[in-house]
Parts: sequence; C-alpha cells; structure tokens
Amino acid sequence: MTERALVARVREHVHGFLRDLHGQGLRVPVSKQRVFLQAIEAAGPRDATELYWIGASTLTASRADLEVYSPTFERWFGAARARPVPEREFPDEEEPAPRGKGDEAPFAAAPGGEAGLEAGFSERVGRPAFGTASRDERAVLALLRRELRGAVPTVRSRRRRPARRGPWIDVARICRESRRSHGEIVTLRRRNRPRRQRRVLLLIDVSGSMKQHSAAYLRFAHAMVGCLDRVEVFTFGTRLTRVTEPLRARDVDAAVAALSEVVLDAEGGTRIGPSLQEFLGNARHVTMARGALVIVLSDGLERGDPLPMEAAVRRLSLLGHRLLWWTPLACDPAYQPVTRGMAAVLGSVDALAGVRDLRTAYEQVQTLARE
Repeated sequence: MTERALVARVREHVHGFLRDLHGQGLRVPVSKQRVFLQAIEAAGPRDATELYWIGASTLTASRADLEVYSPTFERWFGAARARPVPEREFPDEEEPAPRGKGDEAPFAAAPGGEAGLEAGFSERVGRPAFGTASRDERAVLALLRRELRGAVPTVRSRRRRPARRGPWIDVARICRESRRSHGEIVTLRRRNRPRRQRRVLLLIDVSGSMKQHSAAYLRFAHAMVGCLDRVEVFTFGTRLTRVTEPLRARDVDAAVAALSEVVLDAEGGTRIGPSLQEFLGNARHVTMARGALVIVLSDGLERGDPLPMEAAVRRLSLLGHRLLWWTPLACDPAYQPVTRGMAAVLGSVDALAGVRDLRTAYEQVQTLARE
C-alpha cells in the first residue's frame, strides 16, 4: 500500500469514528473535531492509550460524554490501558488556571466551546441563528407574561399622586373644588406615593459555553420587555451589547431573529469580568442598575482572572435592589459553585438558582412571586 493510500485510509477511519460519536449522541462540533485532528498531528500518539486521552481531552466536556466516548473508541481503535480520570478534566467541575506566556498546552481547547459545554477566550464574530420558538415554548411564554407583573418587587414612587388616603393634604385640589361651593371645604383631599415596579436589569451570557441556553434566555427577556414597564437587557460574551430595542418587536421569533444582526459575539469566548466592568464604566448604564432587580443568566465559567468579575459583581450587588444569578449548571442537584469565578462572586449574590430553559425560568418567576 502506498503512503498516500495509507494516509487516506487512516483519515477515513478517524472520520468514521467521529461520525459514529455523533450517531451515539455525542454532538461534537467541527471546531472540536479540528482540534482533535491537530492534536493527533502535534502529539503523535504512540499507542491506543495516548490516542484515547487525546480524544477524551478534546472531544468530551463531561463524564456523561466520556461514557459515550469510551465504548465508541474501543470499537474503532481497541481497548486503551486504564488510567485514572484527571480531577481537572471537565470545566463544570473545576476551572483551569489561566495560562501565561510560555505555558502553552500542546493543544488548546476549541475556541468558544461551540458545543455549548466549554468557556473559551477567543471571539467569534458572525451572525448566530437562534431558531424559532416551539409550541411548548410559546405556551410557557404566555404563562410567564401572566406571572411576571406580580413577581417583580415594587418600590414607592417619588411623585405624589391624588389618593383616597395618604399622609399629605392635596391643597391645590381642595382650593379648586372649593370654588364650586363658594369657598367651603366639603371634602378633604389627600395625596400619596403609589407603589410601582422596580426596574429590571437582565444580563445574558451568549458565549459558546451557553449556546444551548441563549435562545431560551433571549425569549425570556422578550417576555419581560413586553409586559413590564422598565426593563433593560444586555448580552455579553466577549463584548457588551444592549438589546432592549430589538426585543420590543411584538412577535418573539421576529425579535430574537433581529438580534442576529446585533449580537455578533454569540457562541464565542467568555469575558464576564471585562464585560460587566464595561457596563459599570458607563454612567448611563449605572443608572439602569441603581435600585433595580438585577438578574444575571450565565454559567459563570470565567476563563481569565476572576478578580475583575468579583469586583464588578460586588458593585452590581451594591447598586441593585437584589442580584440573582441563574445558571444552567445549578439545575443539577449535585452542583457546587467551586470554579474560581463563581466561588469569588458567591458572597455578593442574593440568590443562586438553576435555569436552563423557559420552564425552569417560569419556576424561578413563581418563586419570586411567592417571595
């Protein structure tokens, strides 16, 4: 067999293995497949065990993925010698420390984590496709719109309004009415400060590690913008983007589709700390957060220095009425916020809850209403 024919046969075997992984339910995006092939070329595995761990570190992102990957690898390449699973293998269990100059790994993780399972550094500029809402999602959105008004906390208005009861006498109104009765005061009119809904600030993570949940979060934001008076929505991945105006469209699919022209960093890297600091660096944005119900929808997988993220979240907590952090990882009962970013901000967060889709968001809205 010529060298060219051998290379073609090996290539077909490897691609057959990747197709089989997809057929077994392990959805590996093209970017991760590319990193896997580059790692094979760079590392030059000498046996099945080395090849196994190259694939495990580049194609899997959780222990569930590994349970699909292992038997599939064995069918295509044979059994690999046993080796303990590294404790820092998976990003949802422990976050790797940032690499400095000279620390480059032999092969890097896929930029942006397109499978929606990893946080990355790199920026992906393009037009994301958020898809359309299903019938079940539209039904949940209708329920959300009914619950949201009663779930958002209220605050006393600064302006005084005419009221039946109140601590202030409405002198101007009394004088106007007394003209009809020749100067006699018939009814003592009063003024009060009525209650109104607090401002709501939504900060939505659209990075690659949140790809599976971003569309549902944006539909939730559309429901909020449509039924509440004072809502501001921002997305962040590698940059901060205000998306309140596009979400004012009446139809949820039209509103979310319009975001593909605005949110250009979706499915890219993760820069939570710098994005939040950019928000706080704008005086107009700070006004939006002051006294507001602040909801951050993010997995909190910050790949860089967690100190900017910690400082920004602490200031957001001080500015707002309450700071809620909703993450899809917390839907797992065994979840513990042990990554450096989440461990650093946990003390500034008023409530940490699990939200991965519209139904779990509806459950959290019901919890807010009860509180």
